[in-house]
Amino acid sequence: MADDDTLRFYAENAATYVRHASGLPSEQLVAFADALPPGSAVLELGTGSGKDAAYLLSRGHDVHPSDGSPELAAEAERLLGRTVRIMRFDQLEEDQAYDGVWASASLLHAPAHELTADLTRIHRALRTGGLVVASFKSGSGEGRDMFGRYYNYPDAETLVAHFRDAAAWADLSLSTHMGGGYDGKPTEWLWVTARR
Repeated sequence: MADDDTLRFYAENAATYVRHASGLPSEQLVAFADALPPGSAVLELGTGSGKDAAYLLSRGHDVHPSDGSPELAAEAERLLGRTVRIMRFDQLEEDQAYDGVWASASLLHAPAHELTADLTRIHRALRTGGLVVASFKSGSGEGRDMFGRYYNYPDAETLVAHFRDAAAWADLSLSTHMGGGYDGKPTEWLWVTARR
């Protein structure tokens, strides 16, 4: 996440955003946790409130939360009681360090021209057989929401192409689910599951 307006939104609204992000773990998060070996090293990109990281920790995984927003990282640290790494997607440099990468509603803020390279970095950071799950708001190209946040808004075909151009994944699938978001609007979400 490198867009100044998006970072400004999270800086100014971190506490409100975190209060909004309550509730039970998503079915996708539960499935991700179930698919990992016990005690897996998991990188979370865009921890936000920290609630997904808290769930993964409760399942016994070794979670490494990160966020591009220092203000959100501070909020998540209060919940998690551990350091949240402040990191943009293009700053991921690890090589075969993680069994899983969880990127729920985070990579959707990556600049469209950078997304393939970010996915290559994720592939490199995963161990052989490692799993990444990422979600995006479906759309037809770049844009901003009512709060001024930047989104890459891919359609399914474009998103799969980004993944295929990024690396030779051992397995890759995409599913769609209707849901919502901070803006309260009905949203078609694209969920990608890929394995190195």
